Parts: sequence; C-alpha cells; structure tokens
Amino acid sequence: MSLTLSNLGNKNKSRKRLGRGNASGRGTYCTRGLKGQRSRSGGKGGLKLKGFKQNLLNLPKFKGMKSYRANNQVVKLSQLVEVFETEAKITPGTLQEKGIIDKASKPAKILVDKADIKITKKFEIVGILVSKKAREVLEKTGTKIVDLDTAPAKEDAKKDEKEVPTKTKTKK
Repeated sequence: MSLTLSNLGNKNKSRKRLGRGNASGRGTYCTRGLKGQRSRSGGKGGLKLKGFKQNLLNLPKFKGMKSYRANNQVVKLSQLVEVFETEAKITPGTLQEKGIIDKASKPAKILVDKADIKITKKFEIVGILVSKKAREVLEKTGTKIVDLDTAPAKEDAKKDEKEVPTKTKTKK
C-alpha cells in the first residue's frame, strides 16, 4: 500500500480525557492502577530516589554485599628480594611484567611474609602501598618509597604558596 494524501491518517489525535466518569472508560483510577508511588500525584514524573547510592555506601555491610572498591593485590617482601636486583625501580607496571601481580591498574600492597626477614638490597618503590612493618624493614636498608598520591601534591602546594604575591594597599 502506497502513501498518498487520502490515507495519511489523523495528525491531530485528541488526548485521553481522564476522570470523566466511569462511562467514559477512564474513570475512578484514571488508568493509574490502584496503590503505589506511580498512582499518586507526581509519581510518574520520575521516582524520587535521589542520592540513593551515597546512602547505600554509608550503611554497614551485611552478608552478601560487595564493596565497590578494588581489593589490594598482595606483594610479598620476599618476592621483591628474589625477583628484583639492587637499585631497581619498582612500579605496578614492573610488578606486572615480572608476573607478581595480575593488573597494574588495581592497587598493590607490599606486606611482610617472614617475621625475621633480612634485606640487603636497596629499591625505589613508586606508586605502591606499603604496610607499616614492611616500610620499617625497607627504610632500614635505605629504600626510597614514593607515594604518588601524597608526595607531588605537597611539593606543588609549597610552590604555589611561594609564588603567590601579596597585594599591598597604596594610597591615591
């Protein structure tokens, strides 16, 4: 069937007239159904659950709930001593290349696995979380630990404070 002027149909379709008595076919509940949020006034203009995710995250966790944060990948201190050479720079990328962690994008944390571990090698650790005990053991050997989140931000803040000139009032 081809489209012609005679079979276009009605462009100006009339809207539903609701609540005009039961004989109209749309009386009593006016096509809204019985109870519920959508049957009330203002219910179909978007359900009001604003800020629900933040409220959910603030609740205590119960059985079956999963955290949205990624778990730390465990790196044993003894693995670092075995795999890396002295003066090596250790980053999430190098750990992934050596096969110690699965993904460099997920956070990794260095933990002490042996209580009486003795290290003679120095490392430079960048962008990896380190436990307190592991930090103590590593700093005794002279290992440099750089946290990407904290160190550059503090230096930039100090530079900004020095560069900002103070305005002095002059009399005209």
